[in-house]
Amino acid sequence: MMARGSLVVGGVGDPREDGAAMKVKVLSLTEDTVRFLIEGVDVAFANALRRTMISDVPSMTIDDLFIFDNSSMLPDEILSHRIGLVPLKTDLDSYVQPELCNCGSDLGCSLCRVVLTLDVEAEDGNRTVNTGDFVSEDPKVVPVSPGIPLVKLAMGQAVKIEAYARLGTGRIHAKWQPVSMATYQHVGKIEVDEKRCTACGKCAEACPGKVLAIEGGKLEIVDIYSCTLCGECVNACPIDPPAVMQDNKIDVFVFTVESTGGLPPERIVSEAAKILMAKLDDLSGKVERGETHDEIREFEVEEQAGHRLYSIGLGDFDEEEEEGEEG
Repeated sequence: MMARGSLVVGGVGDPREDGAAMKVKVLSLTEDTVRFLIEGVDVAFANALRRTMISDVPSMTIDDLFIFDNSSMLPDEILSHRIGLVPLKTDLDSYVQPELCNCGSDLGCSLCRVVLTLDVEAEDGNRTVNTGDFVSEDPKVVPVSPGIPLVKLAMGQAVKIEAYARLGTGRIHAKWQPVSMATYQHVGKIEVDEKRCTACGKCAEACPGKVLAIEGGKLEIVDIYSCTLCGECVNACPIDPPAVMQDNKIDVFVFTVESTGGLPPERIVSEAAKILMAKLDDLSGKVERGETHDEIREFEVEEQAGHRLYSIGLGDFDEEEEEGEEG
């Protein structure tokens, strides 16, 4: 788990060639968003961490459902699609991914799935069915918001569904992505030539991120982490050459990670770090054992007599007739 402050990470899998420690500092942390600074890595590592958060951190989502009654105007497949995209609160400590479970059941067991039921009927008038109408067998695995509308029912219409939620990853389907946003950017580096700067304030006025400000008759950098490297401060400087110079630090990045609500944002980051380090350790072991090339096995494509192998919907055909046409 990440906490406010700074964290030093070193040792096995350290991405820095010189062996120096990678530093992480949490800038802000809310219920659904974390912003943190990571120093001592390159773009490749930063992007690998971002992609791991998006594609490899598991979360809980409804994957199968049985519709016993749907007399609404919404077709079954559209209703199923809407339900499948509802983010659920995820408990990574109590459940395992289906492919890692020993049950071998298509519908899973209590270790790899959660059953949610929906049984709503509009008896007295029109009614909107929301995610809050789902009843889960595990109170820790419920929709992140009870107010997401699923379908509207007219009087006399009903919906009765049994849904199965499982852990999965965004690599399989986007509905399992635990983040709604995971971005990183270079940290800006602004230098001010105090001998030539007149503190006119034009660069501060032009800065969209309010990175610069005039304080005590002097140009000051007040929030370097909001710098988007747009260059407006340099362009606005009336002095030639400009007294303000802008660049970026090549090994320092600011991450912004926003959770869908299923997992705390700090848990997403920590799980992604564990997964990425495990992959690096596995790769390191393969290199040491000389297993750098996967074996490519030959395979044969079975011929289908009387069918065109790569055609769509053409069915059977007469080979002799076709040969005659070609002649």
